[in-house]
Amino acid sequence: MCDIKLSNDKYNFRYRVAAIIVEGDEVLLAGADFNGNYTYYSVGGAVHTGELAHDAVVREVFEETGVSYKIERLAVIHENLYNGFCLDTVGKTCHEIALYFLMKSRGSKILNMKNSINSSGCSEKMHWLKINTLDELHAYPTFLKTYLNNPKEDLVHIITDNRDK
Repeated sequence: MCDIKLSNDKYNFRYRVAAIIVEGDEVLLAGADFNGNYTYYSVGGAVHTGELAHDAVVREVFEETGVSYKIERLAVIHENLYNGFCLDTVGKTCHEIALYFLMKSRGSKILNMKNSINSSGCSEKMHWLKINTLDELHAYPTFLKTYLNNPKEDLVHIITDNRDK
């Protein structure tokens, strides 16, 4: 199966799923060093062709954490536009559609992680981070702290445009 993405000389598009995993006052984020900047980001990845989004998020979470989380509900649709910053996206305008699924709490922060390499080729680790410190960190998506401090029962559509104008 291949990831759902399109790319040419100027643009990169990706269809992604991500998990919002919360235990108490902490959220689980992946982290990696990108060109000397340690960055935290949502657990998840690309949807494969022929794969349903809810199956993709369960698969991605298991691949990254070693734990079979269950979905509570689809929480956020995020349209994200930004300037590419690593590997094959440098110099390109990136457009990502991401579906964020709220996962059911397990009452435990124990993970069965293996060392992994993310899609950018960087060593990746999982981190439980205090929700109230997210704006002090290089953490994405930037809406996460606000959303987690005031979660909505309805599906939310968020647009982020961080392209150079």
